[in-house]
Amino acid sequence: MTYNLKSVTIRANNDRMTEIDELWQDIMTGKIPLLFDQSQEIRKGIFPIARYSNYESDETGDYDLSIMAVTPEFISQLDDDKYQKYDVVAENIGECAKQAWTAVWQDSQKGVIKRSFTQDYEVSLTPQTSGDGQFHCLLFIAVK
Repeated sequence: MTYNLKSVTIRANNDRMTEIDELWQDIMTGKIPLLFDQSQEIRKGIFPIARYSNYESDETGDYDLSIMAVTPEFISQLDDDKYQKYDVVAENIGECAKQAWTAVWQDSQKGVIKRSFTQDYEVSLTPQTSGDGQFHCLLFIAVK
């Protein structure tokens, strides 16, 4: 049977980062065929995006992490009125994500944003896909 996997979801928690790292590793190597076709080539016109949803409480509780294969048009559909956008540039993807999420948590603690904990999105761009030759982490944080 031939199929195209569109997403994979795990129940996660910020205290269990090893599981999240393993999921990303399995996706990026093709062990989970989200981005790759049957000939192990990356499918054209898609990239991975993470969706955080079904929050138990806030960033300290469990949540669903879905890694989805989407087209670039998906991002343009995110409503600016419902999301606070963060765009962080750093030396590598891991550092981008760390800095972006730290900014969200600090802004939330300071009252700069009021999170709704419905659905948040994370997009990681490599120098090859960013358009400016740098690593970017884009976060779209649902706000009230």
